[in-house]
Amino acid sequence: MSRRAHWFAWMEEAGNLAAAEPSPTNALGRLLALDLGTKRIGVAVSDELRMTAGPLPIILRRSWKELLREVAALINAFEAKGLVIGLPLSLNGAEGSAAERVRALAEKFRRSLNVPVYLQDERLTTFAAESDLRAAGLDQREIKREVDSEAAAIILRDFIGRMQS
Repeated sequence: MSRRAHWFAWMEEAGNLAAAEPSPTNALGRLLALDLGTKRIGVAVSDELRMTAGPLPIILRRSWKELLREVAALINAFEAKGLVIGLPLSLNGAEGSAAERVRALAEKFRRSLNVPVYLQDERLTTFAAESDLRAAGLDQREIKREVDSEAAAIILRDFIGRMQS
């Protein structure tokens, strides 16, 4: 693991933000969240008071440039003050290759966007999103279409809750 990855791990273990950015608790304004998948990226946005978070249409993953362009456009459209990215940890909290890829992508976003980028544990969010959508009466086809962005909304709600506690 690189020195930077060790630093991020220490930050998370210490209960601090996973990103070297100022705390978002003092600021208001919308936050945008991403649930990064290999084919589809779930997207969610909070309200300006950061009390609620709702899903947006997914982004189909094609290239880095296209992804950056779409995320930057969403940040501008919603006047988002920060970007929250789900960090895929194993159930025991360990990081694998997927977490390393997300960290690398988060760093690219951090360098390319004019908003702070934060990482949020995303364990079991897809499972929770599927359960919520099933309970709402959606069929399997609709669940598949909505689950990524619903997971992003859960990631964002978890992040907001963590920042408020």
